[in-house]
Amino acid sequence: MTHSISPKARRPTASGRLQAWLPRLVLAPSAAVILFFVYGFMLWTFVLSLTSSRMLPSYDFVGFGQYARLMANDRWWVASTNLMIFGALFVAVCLVIGALLAILLDQKIRQEGALRTVYLYPMALSFIVTGVVWKWLLNPQLGIEAMVQGWGFESFRFDWIVDPNMAIYTLVIAAVWQASGFVMALFLAGLRGIDDSIVKAAQLDGASLPRIYWRVVMPCLRPVVFSAVMILAHIAIKSFDLVVALTGGGPGYATDLPATFMYTHAFNRAQIGLGSASAMLMLGGVLAILIPYLYSELRSRRYG
Repeated sequence: MTHSISPKARRPTASGRLQAWLPRLVLAPSAAVILFFVYGFMLWTFVLSLTSSRMLPSYDFVGFGQYARLMANDRWWVASTNLMIFGALFVAVCLVIGALLAILLDQKIRQEGALRTVYLYPMALSFIVTGVVWKWLLNPQLGIEAMVQGWGFESFRFDWIVDPNMAIYTLVIAAVWQASGFVMALFLAGLRGIDDSIVKAAQLDGASLPRIYWRVVMPCLRPVVFSAVMILAHIAIKSFDLVVALTGGGPGYATDLPATFMYTHAFNRAQIGLGSASAMLMLGGVLAILIPYLYSELRSRRYG
């Protein structure tokens, strides 16, 4: 004998409706703030990039004229070239050092926890602190060069920070020092997630340890490598505070990056329209990195 449920019994109670809506009500203020102050200002920046705004925003639309000015600006191309050099070296060196440190710690060495903390500590610092510290270290008058010369090696030179042709590499040194520990943590988590039976089977086949890591372990870490590349590239594109603290964009504008170019033109040179156009191109670069990453993550969860 079946019992039918009355329509009144199927209706949700007031407390049930409140419980269903409560998470949305709690998140609504944060969502509204994010929509306005993040996406709203992104849209406003795009609108300004289509105008002739200078010291103050104006709405005299010039189409894509600011983008044409940007493409004809030599300083923008210097900043873009610097970003390619800085980004490529930053990502590649961080991956190599992070992987080597992770493999070292994966050997179950003593004091692993202490070493892991030492390697990870720089990531706890802001790029401003990192930039200031490395500015002291690289200063020819009181840093590494002065120290080595004080030991008696008078011919030693390490004045990259004041050399326009080498200054961009000082940004790479400081950024790698800070971020390589983070990459190490990603690789170490990936290594600890690999089945030991795969490594043991390779050892039984007579493979050496370096060959095991190169031929067996590293291919299993492709998702980790992909995630690390996406995160590091994102950091490189948005780099601003490290440049300001370490080189200030100098000598001249030899270490300019798109972020410092945007800030200088929008706020120091009263060219808001041009600065907004450069900001939108930077946003495009970030999206070009984030969209494949998000697509890969969603696809792996769907088919994983």
